[in-house]
Amino acid sequence: MKNVSYKICGQKAFSLAEVLAALVIGAMVLIAVLGIYGRAEQSAAAITSRLDGSGLASEVLHRINEDLDGIATASQDIKITINNKLAQGYPTAQLIISKTYYDNDDQGQTFEEIIWRGCYDADTGGLIIYRRHSGIVLEDRLLDEKKEQWERELFVPICTGVTFFKIQIPEGENFEEQWTSNSLPNGAVITISFAEPVKKADGTLDVPDEEKITRTIAINRTRKIAYEFVKKEYKDSSDVNDKNTDNSDANNKDVNYPDVNGTRQRKKI
Repeated sequence: MKNVSYKICGQKAFSLAEVLAALVIGAMVLIAVLGIYGRAEQSAAAITSRLDGSGLASEVLHRINEDLDGIATASQDIKITINNKLAQGYPTAQLIISKTYYDNDDQGQTFEEIIWRGCYDADTGGLIIYRRHSGIVLEDRLLDEKKEQWERELFVPICTGVTFFKIQIPEGENFEEQWTSNSLPNGAVITISFAEPVKKADGTLDVPDEEKITRTIAINRTRKIAYEFVKKEYKDSSDVNDKNTDNSDANNKDVNYPDVNGTRQRKKI
């Protein structure tokens, strides 16, 4: 009998070290891809959140602007009260717009009152802005339908997650944070933000200026504005010389002087 030997021909298998190296390289590539994807998701979420916060802030400011514009053509006595304070370190404000009418007994009655107020909410860790509409006027411009009688004194939440809410009255180059005068202010500067607050050295919370959204609202746009014209002053030396020359010519007068011979002569001085 013949001895037959068989030879198996094939490719050489990977060693354990090569398999481990391939797994490590694959894991590194996968981690890098997931990291890039995570950063892209975070950037997209930040941009979306910023756009949503900006849109919501603009909507709130627009609603406040509508309430302040409603007093421009009203014939009732109107008063605006503004108060700024801190609520758990968060800057917040309250705006009261009240319109009064007088009955047959000449007694003042509330015709319409609108209150905007920011309050601290422990559940969300931020501010909630509320709005209340009351008075004998049942129609509310913020709602699509009239409110019931029992709904007039309710504070309706407008938005949550607010971290900065301030209302100021411009007075020249300064800003007043309290307004209790019976006269209407010329305008109001309202600032709101939904950004992450930063704790200051005094323990209060603040938001970077670039994260704040501010709107300046004119109050009673139909009012008459008193203009004052300032007289121009002569500051140029040539203008002063011309002015002095004109004055000297205007002061020239004809004066009669007696002549040595007894006759009178006219001389200008």
